[in-house]
Formats: sequence, C-alpha cells, structure tokens
Amino acid sequence: MKKCFTFSEYFAGIGLVGLGLQDGWELAFANDIDPKKREMFVNHFGEDDRYVLSDIYDLRVDSIPTTTLATASFPCIDLSLAGNRMGLNGKHSGAFWGFRDILRQMGDRRPPLVLVENVLGWLSANGGQDFRESVKELNQLGYVIDAFVLNAHHFTPQSRPRMFLVGAQGQEPLGEWEALASFRSRPEALWVKRLLDAIWGNKDLQWMRLNLPMPPPVQRNVASILETLDDDDERWWTQAKTAHIYGQLSAAHRERVDRLRMGQRLSYAMAYKRVRDKQTRAEIRTDGLAGCLRTPVGGSSKQIVFAMGRGQFRVRWMTEREYARLQGADDFTINVPYLQALYGFGDAVCVPAIRWISEHALTPLAEKITSNGKCEKPTHSHLPIEQTFVSPSELVFQGA
Repeated sequence: MKKCFTFSEYFAGIGLVGLGLQDGWELAFANDIDPKKREMFVNHFGEDDRYVLSDIYDLRVDSIPTTTLATASFPCIDLSLAGNRMGLNGKHSGAFWGFRDILRQMGDRRPPLVLVENVLGWLSANGGQDFRESVKELNQLGYVIDAFVLNAHHFTPQSRPRMFLVGAQGQEPLGEWEALASFRSRPEALWVKRLLDAIWGNKDLQWMRLNLPMPPPVQRNVASILETLDDDDERWWTQAKTAHIYGQLSAAHRERVDRLRMGQRLSYAMAYKRVRDKQTRAEIRTDGLAGCLRTPVGGSSKQIVFAMGRGQFRVRWMTEREYARLQGADDFTINVPYLQALYGFGDAVCVPAIRWISEHALTPLAEKITSNGKCEKPTHSHLPIEQTFVSPSELVFQGA
C-alpha cells in the first residue's frame, strides 16, 4: 500500500507501535528519553534523525512536524499493580501531561487523531480520577474518545490486556444514555466492568464508539514461540538451581509439574517468581499462555520456561527472541545485551494488536478525514460511528 498517512510516536521505545502501523502509515517523528531503547530502534530500523532522544517536556513544539496521528504509550509504572500506584501524579506516568502539553501547544497543527495506550490500572488509579482527567483533557483539545480493552492473547500467546483510547477531532459525541449502552453492546473481549463503570460515572465526557469487530480467538500455543535449545545449552539451569525453584512451588503448582513431567509428550509452562505471605514463590501457568512481559527489574520480573515430559523437568529463563515473538516482532534485530533486550520488549506494545487497531479504527478514520483518499491536510468531516441505543431499563451490568 502507498504510504499515505503520517504519525508521530511519543514514548516510542524500540518502535513497535510503528511496526504495527506500517501499512499506509509513515513515521514523521518519534521521541523517547531512554538511549538504550533508541539503540534498539536504530539497530533494527537504521539511524534515523526523526527519532529525537529527549525528555518530552524539553521538546520544541515548532520542531515537531504536522501529522495525521499522534500515539502515546506513556510509562505505566505508576499505574501498574506491580508499581507504586501513584497514578498520573507519579514521576513516570505523569509524563502523560507532557504529551497533553505538546498537543495543546500545537494549536491548529494538532493531529486530528490520537492513540493512547496503558495498563488497566489506569482505570482505577486515584479512585478513577486519573482516567477521567485523561479523557477530559483530550476532550478539551477537541478529541471525542473511544475507549476499549484489547488483550495481546488474541494475536500471540501472551496475556497482556491493555487500555486503548482512540481520539478523533470533529466528531459528534454520543448522548449520555447512548454512551453506556453502546459500549456495553460491543464484543465482550473489548471491555471490562471497570471500563463500563468509568464511562457510566463520566457520562458528561465526550465519547464515541467505533464499530470494532470481535478480535481473533485466543492463541493458546505458547510452545510455538519457544526456541529449540540443545540439551547441553548453557542456558538450561543447573540441577541445583532447578531443584531450588521446584522448592519454591506451592503444593498445587508442584503437583502440576509432577503430572506434566510424567506425561508422554513434552509440555511447557511459563512462570514468574512472586512474593506471597513474605515468601518467594514460583507460580506457573499451564493454559498455553505466557504471562504479561515486564521489564527485568530484579530476577522476579523475568519470565521462566518450564519444560516437562517423558520423565524430564528442565528450567531456563525465557530468551530475548521469545520475548520478541510474544510481542509479535519475530524478526526484530537483536544485538544488544540480554537484559537490555528484555527491557526493550517488556516495555513495548504487541505489534499485531496495534495492526488490528490500525485496520479497524485508525486507517478508516484517517481515510474519512482526507479528501478523496489523497494525502493532504485533513478536513474534519463526521465519521460513521455505530450508535446502538438501549433504554435505561434494559441496561444489565455483569463483570467481565
């Protein structure tokens, strides 16, 4: 497809949002503060002066090009359950306000579309006020917002639910009752009860609902992303280290390992170390999915592979290539130290999830705000937004 639409990628990291936007989209500007992430970007995409290494608060707005779309996968540390829960007042997640400031200062050059991504903890941080303020600020900049949840497990065998906001200028917002009913009637894979509660509790905000389809079936095939290592590969743990982590399993998890070890075929389970009742525990999952990738801050944040069957039981850390595959970046160039690679991928987005959003939301929106499909300055015509109305007496709420 001819490159037609441009985007700016804030908190760009190693550039996986751009990989998901490849068809029909061209990078015009990227920004991140982390030199190690930029190094990985350059190793894969090549040296690129469009990628500006800088604190977002230090960017000069007059140096940022006009684009169709601005994306922001701002830091999740202060919103995550594994983080400090400081919310948008935190040192890291508070960088959202830097993104807001950039959009505000751009004025008439503001991109007509935005895509913002973060963890589900965004919905509940500071009693839900952080999410409300995020949407409210985007509303005040002229964006009507669609909000949905999308889990990477629809595309790769990784459990990674994420909250996405798609904002578009020039749209007619849904009415108060329409907003809640409309979101409740979309595929259940795209919402959780906390999101419905957030919309219901903020009916005064400007919402739209795009006609998004059901995502693909869950991909429970984690064995498909694993590298085949020789039996004498030094990455397999020693017998003593394997015995140690076996001892960190709870009785229930140990029973699962013993059962799978005696099976006639090889089986694989992914595990993390966690602190339970002030004790370090190894917890495995045997549902065919890997846990959500995280940055390797301490050994407990690195994911572990258990290989069991035919009387054998072997353990190792997940490789950097496996991290890449779980993010849908199978062929990404990796020539940096192991922990640096895990950090880059663990703090990134799932490429095919972004591609799905591009196909079903961003590209259709961009096509509507250009004239006759030509790549020119967007005009803000109203877009087709599905609006399903249900009367208040018909609303039923169930947990997702």
